[in-house]
Amino acid sequence: MAGETVFGTERLRRARFAVAAVFCVHGAVTGSFATRVPWIQDHAGVSAGQLGLALAFPAIGASLAMPLAGAISHRFGARTALRGLLALWTLSLTLPSLAPNIYGLCAALFVYGATAGMSDVAMNALGVEVENRLRKSIMSSLHGMWSVGALIGSAAGTVAAHLGADARLHHLTGAIVLTALGLVCCQGVLDLQSSPDEEPPPRFSLPPKSALIIGAIGFCGVFAEGASLDWSAVYLRDELGSSAGVAAASTTAFALTMAVARLVGDRVVDRFGAVRTVRVGGAAATAGGLLVVFAPHPAVAMAGFGLIGLGVAVVVPLAFAAAGRSGPNPSQAIAGVATITYTSGLIAPSAIGGIADATSLMVSFGLVTLLTFGLVVGAGVLRQASRPASGADVPADGVRAAAGAPGKEGGASRATRSGQVS
Repeated sequence: MAGETVFGTERLRRARFAVAAVFCVHGAVTGSFATRVPWIQDHAGVSAGQLGLALAFPAIGASLAMPLAGAISHRFGARTALRGLLALWTLSLTLPSLAPNIYGLCAALFVYGATAGMSDVAMNALGVEVENRLRKSIMSSLHGMWSVGALIGSAAGTVAAHLGADARLHHLTGAIVLTALGLVCCQGVLDLQSSPDEEPPPRFSLPPKSALIIGAIGFCGVFAEGASLDWSAVYLRDELGSSAGVAAASTTAFALTMAVARLVGDRVVDRFGAVRTVRVGGAAATAGGLLVVFAPHPAVAMAGFGLIGLGVAVVVPLAFAAAGRSGPNPSQAIAGVATITYTSGLIAPSAIGGIADATSLMVSFGLVTLLTFGLVVGAGVLRQASRPASGADVPADGVRAAAGAPGKEGGASRATRSGQVS
């Protein structure tokens, strides 16, 4: 029995490392694309306004496609589904740079977003399942690995842009490398299978109520994240008169703060719990927002943006984890939360700009501060879902127990009982 336990624990550890590598690959695609947007804009011959319209299509595609992830995983199994969806996502990196005009660019970015969203749901669902079986928090570090991947992808893209490389060649090479890495990484994830008599989840459905409530917390965190990433440099330049170099450094510092906080966030969550972590993080982010709004000097504003990044870093990972344990259909709940957070990330930059045009950027970040305070008030919703009890008999072999199997069904995680991948 002890040997079987050690074997199962070792397999879970390998599954954790595998899904972490998948997160890193997923983030590298985003970083690779983001650095070549200027080249893509010039190649497609689109104006700034047309580019802004086109960049809304990834979120549209993701929002429409994410509910399909559960049905695909139900039919093909977790590992096969993730392998296929991740490969579609990495290969879609080649599409935007091939677009000859605004119509082609919108279509390419729609597919790019759809494959991003489906693979995002699949990998987060598997991350929640590994977390449940390990009985300790890992979602923050998984999202930290996504941030690491994005930094690696953006670094490679920066070098390619500096060398004047054609983005079509750059993205084709990147897609081939990342697809191969993704296929290797997927070999180690849990291979969950639904039993034949289980009903497949609906292809399209409204998010469950639990996802809407948890998604509201994710909305606040992602709005603050998106606003800070896209507008921190502009804020320092326009409101505080800092140099271009200092302004750009504030954005880099914010991104690094988030990545580091996510990588170490699991230890904090295991020690203090999700609710207290988000509540304290929300308080830190609120303090950071107040520093930004009332900053007399760029250094104070940079410290404020750092506190915002530190405070909101673990919000989205914990929202996904809570969604995966919040009801009988984890994939649907995760898709619902992902849709809400994608929407928040889509509207945040334009909302900040619209408010700034009507008033000022200081007022815009007053709104961000109010939303971060919403994390303090609403963190309790993350308490409604918890991991399986420490004594639960959760299978560790990566294969979902058949319904009604003695000694398995009663102690399996809620995600396992549902027949959905999570």
